[in-house]
Amino acid sequence: MKRNPVLTLTALAALSAPAFAQTPAVPAAWNAAALSSATYVILDPKIEGNANLISGDQQAGVLAAMKRDSAGAIVRHYPNAKIASDLNTPGAIKVTPIISAPSALVPWAKMSAKMNLQLPDGNQVSLVENFSVLMLWQQQSNAANFAFDQLAKKMP
Repeated sequence: MKRNPVLTLTALAALSAPAFAQTPAVPAAWNAAALSSATYVILDPKIEGNANLISGDQQAGVLAAMKRDSAGAIVRHYPNAKIASDLNTPGAIKVTPIISAPSALVPWAKMSAKMNLQLPDGNQVSLVENFSVLMLWQQQSNAANFAFDQLAKKMP
C-alpha cells in the first residue's frame, strides 16, 4: 500500500498542533487595571548562579539595589501602585527579584533578571529578560534600574 507523504505530514501536523498552540491561562488578576493600583511587597532578592564572582560587600550592594530598583520600576510603570514593607499586607502582590549570574564575568556572557510575582489569588507570574554582561556593565550604577525597568515593561 502506497501512502501519500503530504497527507501523512498534514495529518501529523494536525494531530500535534494543539500541543504547540496551547498557552498557559492568564490569571484573572493579571491585567493593567488590577496591577496599576495594587500594593506590592518586595521580598528579599536572590542571586542565582555564580554569586562568587563578586565579593560579599558587592553582593550586599547588588541585593540592596535589586530590592530598591525593582520597587522603583514597578512604581515608574504604575504610578498609582503602592510599595509596602509588611509581608502580611492583605491583598499585596509579593515580588521576588532574582538575578541569574553567569559562570564568568566576560562581556559576551549572558545573565538574566527575573521578577517572580505571587498574586493575591495564589497564582504566580514570572517575568524574565536576558542581558549580556556588557549591556548591563554599560549601564554602570543604573544597571539594576535598567534591568528591572525592562521587566516592568512586560507587565500589562
